[in-house]
Amino acid sequence: MKTIAIIPARGGSKRIPDKNIQLFGTLPLLAHSILYAKQNSTVIDEVYVSTDSEEIKKTALQFGAKVIDRPAAISGDLEPTVSALRHALESLEGNNVENVILLQATNPLRPQNLLVEAFEVYQQENLDSLFTVTRNHQKFGKIAGNKFIPFNYAIGQRSQDLEPLFFENGLIYITKASLIRNDIIISENAFPFEVNHIFAKVDIDTPEDLEYAEYLFQKQLQ
Repeated sequence: MKTIAIIPARGGSKRIPDKNIQLFGTLPLLAHSILYAKQNSTVIDEVYVSTDSEEIKKTALQFGAKVIDRPAAISGDLEPTVSALRHALESLEGNNVENVILLQATNPLRPQNLLVEAFEVYQQENLDSLFTVTRNHQKFGKIAGNKFIPFNYAIGQRSQDLEPLFFENGLIYITKASLIRNDIIISENAFPFEVNHIFAKVDIDTPEDLEYAEYLFQKQLQ
């Protein structure tokens, strides 16, 4: 039974035109996730990019990924990621896929040993899904009736005394293929794998996100 990586990378990004093939460092953004997957060949048997774009397809093939042509019907702005994953599995029917590792092109920076460590937990604990999370240290609240209402703290409380809260950082998702076929990436019993690393704060959606990610990328090369 196989473990495969799927990288969804549709065309038509609005806030950053051609985002997935924008240069990040010296390589297209998408290439970083492809190369990360290929560097983890002890875990991943095959690397696929799901896309509706010919330009993205060319980039994916150039860096050694296999390509699944995604139909326009499931390539829109509002289409959930799981649609691309399910379609990919349907296209690979008969390939004995047991586990799917979702790598998002918008998270190009990942700690080197993260996937190996996460997959080890996934296997040892016999999990059906695992996803990475990071602890939040900010004070959140909402505004109602022109008043700020704290959510996770009391006014005057020290940040270090906050009740631990975590956010889904998007670095890695590992899921049984059987769940993907039922439109599930994160199951009710999914294991939250904690990652407290500066890379966990990188998720490129806006030009400002891209600028921040570039800064961290260049800094690690120094």
